Amino acid sequence: MNTEKDFAPLTPNIVRALNDKLYEKRKVAALEIEKLVREFVAQNNSTQIRHVIQILATEFALSQHPHSRKGGLIGLAACSIALGKDSGLYLKELIEPVLTCFNDSDSRLRYYACEALYNIVKVARGAVLPHFNVLFDGLSKLAADPDPNVKSGSELLDRLLKDIVTESSKFDLVAFVPLLRERIYSNNQYARQFIISWILVLESVPDINLLDYLPEILDGLFQILGDSSKEIRKMCEVALGEFLKEIKKTPSTVKFAEMANILVIHCQVSDESKSTNDLIQLTAMTWMREFIQLAGRLVLPYSSGILTAVLPCLSYDDRKKSTKEAASACNHSLMKLVTPEDDGDEEADGQASDALHREDGPPKSQDELDNSLNASQDSGGLSNICFFTPTSADRSQVTLDLDGIVQVLGRHLHDSSTGMMTRIAVLKWLYHLYIKTPRKMFRHTDSLFPMLLKTLSDESDEVILKDLEVLAEIASSPAGQTDSSGPCDSTGCRLELAVPTSAKPGSKADSSPSTPSTPSMNSYFYKFMINLLQRFSLERKLLEIRGAFIIRQLCLLLHAENIFHSMADILLKEEDLKFASTMVQTLNTILLTSAELFQLRNQLKDLRTQESCDLFCCLYRSWCHNPVATVSLCFLTQNYQHAYDLIQKFGDLEVTVDFLMEVDKLVQLIESPIFTYLRLQLLDVENNPYLIKALYGLLMLLPQSQAFQMLSHRLHCVPNPELMRTVPDLKSSPGSRCPASSRVDYRELLQHFDRVQRKHLEVRHQRAGRAECSDRKLVL
Repeated sequence: MNTEKDFAPLTPNIVRALNDKLYEKRKVAALEIEKLVREFVAQNNSTQIRHVIQILATEFALSQHPHSRKGGLIGLAACSIALGKDSGLYLKELIEPVLTCFNDSDSRLRYYACEALYNIVKVARGAVLPHFNVLFDGLSKLAADPDPNVKSGSELLDRLLKDIVTESSKFDLVAFVPLLRERIYSNNQYARQFIISWILVLESVPDINLLDYLPEILDGLFQILGDSSKEIRKMCEVALGEFLKEIKKTPSTVKFAEMANILVIHCQVSDESKSTNDLIQLTAMTWMREFIQLAGRLVLPYSSGILTAVLPCLSYDDRKKSTKEAASACNHSLMKLVTPEDDGDEEADGQASDALHREDGPPKSQDELDNSLNASQDSGGLSNICFFTPTSADRSQVTLDLDGIVQVLGRHLHDSSTGMMTRIAVLKWLYHLYIKTPRKMFRHTDSLFPMLLKTLSDESDEVILKDLEVLAEIASSPAGQTDSSGPCDSTGCRLELAVPTSAKPGSKADSSPSTPSTPSMNSYFYKFMINLLQRFSLERKLLEIRGAFIIRQLCLLLHAENIFHSMADILLKEEDLKFASTMVQTLNTILLTSAELFQLRNQLKDLRTQESCDLFCCLYRSWCHNPVATVSLCFLTQNYQHAYDLIQKFGDLEVTVDFLMEVDKLVQLIESPIFTYLRLQLLDVENNPYLIKALYGLLMLLPQSQAFQMLSHRLHCVPNPELMRTVPDLKSSPGSRCPASSRVDYRELLQHFDRVQRKHLEVRHQRAGRAECSDRKLVL
């Protein structure tokens, strides 16, 4: 520095001492400057004061020489001390050169800058608050300084500044929040610790309402919650806990919608191996649970986003038990918010939808929505999240985001990687929505139906049970009834349900009327039955393993008579005769053995009404695909003479091993509790001759096996065998014909049986011919 230069009013001795490398000499110069400035204050000479500060700033603090910079810093601190309460008038000129030295490469100089600024702030106190942002910005950088002395000095200055903010009522929070929002995303641990400490301080000041600006910093807080430092995580947990307590106290002032997107993001964990991510997710899920409980129906417009975050967590194992429990509470609370009033007036819904489209742009396609949902899981920012629309929160009328919910539920149901508990929750949601908002839900039935049918192949019995509940509700809901113009989909286009001809009212098919005697099903019922049988036909393993289970559960959920009546109608038109035979065998086994069908068996046992006779005829025509099943149906309905006539025709059929195995199973069924009444009727030989003859017919069909011995022993117990002969003038009896025989054309039924069996024989011959040709080709 040029010592010859005029630095008046500073004397040459002061200038020389400020440039000295020894601290003690610079300190003496500072005392002289303090004395000089005090004189100017006494004279009220602000011009000279500013001139001194300017010289110290430009010629010393911002000098290229390190010792000069140190002298300038101590000189500026001396000026501040001398100014006392008047230092507020010159704070800008005093602070700026000191803050510039915070970036100096010399750690000693950075320390002296901290010391100088500490003295300036200590004198000015509340007057520094207008300059708080620049002070905070400088301190946030020093908090991460590698030098421990500098860091220690910055901590002293930081504590002083916190005391001033705590004491003052003039803190400008609005101006500070943008800087806080920027600095909160720092990855440096010390900077993060500095930020959290300030947030805790501002939270503790009664006159500062930081909660209003929580949406600005909440994402950054969750980022800090994932820090590797346990101490920082603990501080962040405390800060978030304090915010949550305040939210619970004043929920009416909380901006739920603006923060919900952030929670949705942090409820979804990308790297499950990190325990810090687990903490973020648990905390976010806890907040989400409180938001739903506090905001109530206000969160309904945003429920699709909440479900996107919550549903995957329901399949967590015990390692994430707390998160799973919080997610379950969120799911349960959100579901309770959906009520029948959400299935409101169509016109009002249309107006609300139009308003939504005007505010938020045109409706998104399925692909666009899926892309946005996927983007939310891959991105850590807020720009790609579209679940929550704060603009819609201002509407006076809360609207359920049903379309969004269904799309989220459908996506989870369609995804094969979705966990079992999540799939169960999805199905519970669908069932709940069909119960509470059936009219609106039926707009989505055509898109959901294939997924629900596919879910019947799930590995979990509990999933299948919930799936069947949803399908049964769709099939029986009054909202699914269609008018004379036919059912329509959500686009208004008419749907043509593939209902078999015999299932349509007014059909002139040769079968008996097929409308169920309990007409409580809607148009989707037959569609369900058709698609279920098609699925059984395509997935024989499903039929073999789960077929009986599915049908039995449907009989509990819907009317068993409707199930069997409709399936019999559909199987009557089945072109795959082998599948028809297998399906009839399955249905027959269920009919004869399942406790769920007790009432239906009693209805068929006596055939005392026209409805029961019509049901018998309907079942009989399809049962003809399986001769042994047809005989068992006749045994069940006490049509013993007709059973005997059928067995007489077995001689013309191709007797295979499978056929004999079915006869074997029928004999075992005769010994079961289901046919107790039949065995007791063997005591009345005179009135049941055809029953005994039919049983003997079965005995003659069987090889000498265990079933043969069982049936033979049973027939040996029949009293007075001589009475088995048929008397020409024998009176009518329940055993010789159906009690309602006048209503059933048994000759026509036998003819139908012959026709069906001829079809089966032709198919078997065709298969045998194809197999023979194939064998010849292999030989050649």
